[in-house]
Amino acid sequence: MRVAIIDDDELVCESLGIILGAEDDIDIVGTGVDGDAAVRLYAQMAPDIVLMDIQMPGRDGLSAAQEILGGDPAARIVFLTTFSDDEYIVRALALGARGYLIKQDVAAVAPALRAVMGGQSVLEGEVLARVSRISAPAVPAPAAPASTRPADPFACLTEREREVAELIADGLDNREIAQTAYLSEGTVRNHISAILSKLHLKNRTQIAIAYWRRG
Repeated sequence: MRVAIIDDDELVCESLGIILGAEDDIDIVGTGVDGDAAVRLYAQMAPDIVLMDIQMPGRDGLSAAQEILGGDPAARIVFLTTFSDDEYIVRALALGARGYLIKQDVAAVAPALRAVMGGQSVLEGEVLARVSRISAPAVPAPAAPASTRPADPFACLTEREREVAELIADGLDNREIAQTAYLSEGTVRNHISAILSKLHLKNRTQIAIAYWRRG
């Protein structure tokens, strides 16, 4: 597989390049230190996987991933970062990232990349635990009979509420949602409150995860 490595720490780029490049099935086709470099490398080299940090000076990894995936939805983006913040995880998965790994066990990176090449999505253990935790409803809703249970948990929402939920899942904040949907921020907040109540969720992070996992 052909891999591009993007990290603002040049030592990390160099170390990962050496470690991964030593694998028989991995070819490092380029490195960069910010999101602009990621976009440029993807356009020039068309790597099979972009292994990228999230927080970087200048353009961050999430913004770069959004542009890359906007031009090529089949692009394989794997984030390798020290940040396991819920919002980062939600935004990365909502964008279509194939993996979210924490910089702890470098030896696990190569197997994770192979899994991604095999069509899987990979979440490091801590990240998977967070996804499971933040996607759990605050108050379990009464189980409906199998014959009447809706396939889509968002089916109970109004059209506007579904639109707001989708924009939350896309990583937009209230101001951005208001601008995109031509609503006031107060109306956006009201829609979010209604969504939380109807879906028995606690916060916008849970909305985003539930939307991403709705199948």
